[in-house]
Amino acid sequence: MTDTPARLLSLLSLLQTPREWPGSELAQRLRVSARTIRRDIERLRDLGYPVEATLGSEGGYRLVAGAAMPPLLLDDEEAVAIAVGLRAGAGHAIEGVEEASVRALAKLEQVLPSRLRHRVSALQSATIALTRGDGPSVDPGTLTVMASAVAGPERLRFAYRAGDGAESRRLVEPYRLVSTGSRWYLVAYDLEREDWRTFRVDRVSEAFATGARFAARALPMDAEEFVRRGLGPRGAERYVVEVAFAAGAAELPEWLRSGALPGGGGEGETSVRFESADAPEWVAARLALTGLPFTVREPASLVSAAAALAARLTAAAAP
Repeated sequence: MTDTPARLLSLLSLLQTPREWPGSELAQRLRVSARTIRRDIERLRDLGYPVEATLGSEGGYRLVAGAAMPPLLLDDEEAVAIAVGLRAGAGHAIEGVEEASVRALAKLEQVLPSRLRHRVSALQSATIALTRGDGPSVDPGTLTVMASAVAGPERLRFAYRAGDGAESRRLVEPYRLVSTGSRWYLVAYDLEREDWRTFRVDRVSEAFATGARFAARALPMDAEEFVRRGLGPRGAERYVVEVAFAAGAAELPEWLRSGALPGGGGEGETSVRFESADAPEWVAARLALTGLPFTVREPASLVSAAAALAARLTAAAAP
């Protein structure tokens, strides 16, 4: 292999397999001399790839963890697997990793060949992800289009359905994607209304970047704070929830486990306390979806919401 850049990429692809490669085997695979392999290893090191060499009859080369992660080379199957996994995760707001997942998905899908995009879409449409059901699902394609437009930055067009069902078409300058842990929001400057707006991503359809670049405007506050204020009084007023579960702490979902009170509850019971800014009806439904028996202790508004939900479900199940 006489093309040096192509040979370096092939060598890097081999080294990213988690094993130790004897120099003679690398030379045989790439059809070059052992001396050329040594020179190419030095070139990779100069580019920031931490290649470690071991001596002896069983020695060889392997790629180790460094101070920064170098670019990865993926084969077709690996790229498809990662894209499908990121799509599944990005479709639901997973607290802690959601924004990084969308950024990674946007980067990966930007460079995927068309044949691999088709495979990803086919596999995605043929599978169903079993999720907790504690937030509306969104189209990963919409998220990646928005993330790319934010990074561009490019103006974005989409159809939007408001909470009252009103349909509209929007032309915006996207600023940030924000996840609350249960929903995705787009913070953007609405060009027709000449003001900043917050859009729920699960209500967006037909999103596409127009290709028109723009100079980013300065949002008057932090994007997270802007979304919080846009949620209305519930976004500004948090309240304390205390619930007793007839289950051990280990049986609780992860989002509740951190609020478990030490020694709280009787035998076989776990008390949980956490803050929420969501509507009591939403919190009651989310607690019910745990599938565990529970009793709401406070606040009174959540007690009423849980009772109303129980009554509606009982009536729906009646013959």
